[in-house]
Amino acid sequence: MTADHITLPAPAKLNLFLHITGRRADGYHTLQTAFQFINRADTLHCRVRHDGELTLTPALADVASDDNLIMRAARALKAATGSSLGATIHIDKHLPMGGGLGGGSSDAASTLLALNTLWETQLSLEALAAIGLRLGADVPVFVHGHAAWAEGIGEQLTAITLDEPWFVVLTPKAHVATAEAFRHPLLTRHSEAIKLRDLNAGVTRNDFELVVRTLAPAVDEALQWLSQWGDAKMTGTGACVFLACSNQGLAADILAASPVSGFICRGHNRSPAHVALDQWLRMHRI
Repeated sequence: MTADHITLPAPAKLNLFLHITGRRADGYHTLQTAFQFINRADTLHCRVRHDGELTLTPALADVASDDNLIMRAARALKAATGSSLGATIHIDKHLPMGGGLGGGSSDAASTLLALNTLWETQLSLEALAAIGLRLGADVPVFVHGHAAWAEGIGEQLTAITLDEPWFVVLTPKAHVATAEAFRHPLLTRHSEAIKLRDLNAGVTRNDFELVVRTLAPAVDEALQWLSQWGDAKMTGTGACVFLACSNQGLAADILAASPVSGFICRGHNRSPAHVALDQWLRMHRI
């Protein structure tokens, strides 16, 4: 090891569809979804500390330090490996909170990847994903770093290869708590299980869309506007909505006309975090 610091992106994801297929005895809902990464990301800067302490800057608004997924991930990795090292972590936050883009889960996953490398704890991706699953159902897909078909509560992952289109993503000013969305009486909880070919055929939806459109008029308005350009969808439990486009220019034109703020991005089957980690390893390891 020739470096004591690393910078990794924590990329967003899109749920290309999201079906709720049932509910387990423990209260967790079972689902089917397809995850694809996009090149819009938070950025984590991690530096080794030899005093064992863990620090994070800046503090995130309305998120207590003990609840922050970055700190929880770092503490969980220390507990799992017994490492005596610590870290100073700085986050450049770009992804909206509560947008359905998986920002918190991605931050946690990139923390696990970064510190596993810096601390030389040498856990496998499977072991890191198991730690991540205790932090949140979406964390393992970011740890494994490949577009995936997910089942169970989101932890049963099968790597898939998808087209990598340009997307326009709109970020309406709305927030619906995930727990509230799951409790809502309008939520469909018994969608029939589908196959990957159904995704390719476009026979999918987001079961949370009706709930979120009802609770958050700004999401409804954004979807109505974006739908004039094609098959607009909502990611996760909202609030962000997106549309796949045939090229970058079309995505840029749609965003320029949009009454709702947002961004354009490219879909990626391999996580930008893993691409960056591979580049770092090539530069810093013999």
